[in-house]
Amino acid sequence: MKPANLLYALCGTAALTACVAGPDFSRPEAPRESRYTTEPLPDVPLEIGDGAAAARPAAADHPGDKARSDAEPQPSSGAAPGAETQRGTDAPGAGMPEWWTVLESPRLDETVRTALAGNRNLAAAQASLAQALEVYGASRSARLPEATLDAGTGRNQYGAAFLGGFNLPAFTYYSMGTNVSYLLDFGGGVRRSIEQQQALAEVKQHELTAAQLSLTGNVVLQALAIASARAQIRAVEAVIDEDSRNVDLVRTALQEGSVAQVDLLTAESQLAQDQTQLPPLRQELSTARHALAVLVGEAPGNWSPPDFDLDDFSLPAAIPASLPSELAHRRPDILAREAELHAATAAIGVAAAKLYPQMNLTASLSQQTLSTDVLFDRSSNAWGLASALTAPLFDRGKLRAERRAAEAAARASLAGYEQTVLEAFRQVADVLAALQHDAERTAAQQRALEVAESNLALTRESYSAGNVGVLQVVDAQRNAEQARIGVVRARAARMQDTAELIVALGGASGG
Repeated sequence: MKPANLLYALCGTAALTACVAGPDFSRPEAPRESRYTTEPLPDVPLEIGDGAAAARPAAADHPGDKARSDAEPQPSSGAAPGAETQRGTDAPGAGMPEWWTVLESPRLDETVRTALAGNRNLAAAQASLAQALEVYGASRSARLPEATLDAGTGRNQYGAAFLGGFNLPAFTYYSMGTNVSYLLDFGGGVRRSIEQQQALAEVKQHELTAAQLSLTGNVVLQALAIASARAQIRAVEAVIDEDSRNVDLVRTALQEGSVAQVDLLTAESQLAQDQTQLPPLRQELSTARHALAVLVGEAPGNWSPPDFDLDDFSLPAAIPASLPSELAHRRPDILAREAELHAATAAIGVAAAKLYPQMNLTASLSQQTLSTDVLFDRSSNAWGLASALTAPLFDRGKLRAERRAAEAAARASLAGYEQTVLEAFRQVADVLAALQHDAERTAAQQRALEVAESNLALTRESYSAGNVGVLQVVDAQRNAEQARIGVVRARAARMQDTAELIVALGGASGG
């Protein structure tokens, strides 16, 4: 049998008899919870369906599904390793739902896309994904034989003692050839290592998606913070204008002798007190503007965000959401922890494979001659075929300890995954409760505004009829303006909590 044919036969036999050490990974079962909170939420516009089609990726589209069912993991698309994922790094935000469009703000859309293109943390996540994909691609090369081309020349002189007293003159030799080596993967360590690297690349993919979701959520929250601060500033400025007019009104009444000096001091004190509300609100506005500039990848001194108004945004009529049991299949942070669990499971196989014998096959075909004249002549042909078998014999329990350590790491990863799921449920429950309270607060603030405006109208009529004094009018005006500020704050809080809920649900937007 020719050496090459012998090598192919050995490789084929090894491939047929090889096993894969360690447990096969299977996705954790979906949580059995059927609701997010124990109490009913009648005022939260949550539209919950079964979520099976929208929330869970198809099995063929899940990057790790192929690796779970095949000893030799392949990309789910059948393209080059990471090809689909790599396209996502070239187009920031590609493939993720544009959930922020439910707020119906063109200026917000433009700002979010600017942030997706310029944010530095997102660029770092994209680079980390590209690195992981290259490592995964490099690991796949271990499945095939490795070949090298070697060429060399040298001049030797052997001593007489080495040749039994015979003096051999110095000579020059030339060699050129190919060496092929192949590690027979009896224990499946190579395949488990490839599976592990693919899972780690999947971790980076989900972390990139989580970074995109977090970035878009923060941009929306800062835009709403700008709109809220500007609306509150306008409302407080209106209160201050009313206070100034009231001071003038009381001063005129004092000159006419219809009020006392203490009434003027009371009106002036109210004006001064309301003026103290402006600096903190202006600081909130500056902080939100600066934070938004950094999110889009610009220095605060080089970029100014749009002047968002609350009227620029609309609340969605309903927020589409899957069942709690499906949340684990759509939130990128949970999917990242699942992929980490997959990598930890594959690491058990890597450690277990070290307990099996390893055989390395090598073959060489070269030209060796003492003269360049016959370097490519058939008479200069030389070949070699060798195999080496190594097996653990005595290591004081080191390899088994490494396997137990990998198993412990997998248990820790499973606990981390389960904790991430619980934290996701808590986050959704918190925001749902906040939205319910926002609805109650908004309704209460609206009623307070209606009562304050009615009281102001009646007080003014009574003042015109001479039944009440000017201070009652001043107090009624101030209560009405404060109620308007409360409505602004409640409206802004409801919009912000709506955005946080959509992000907590994994970017559900119905689009």
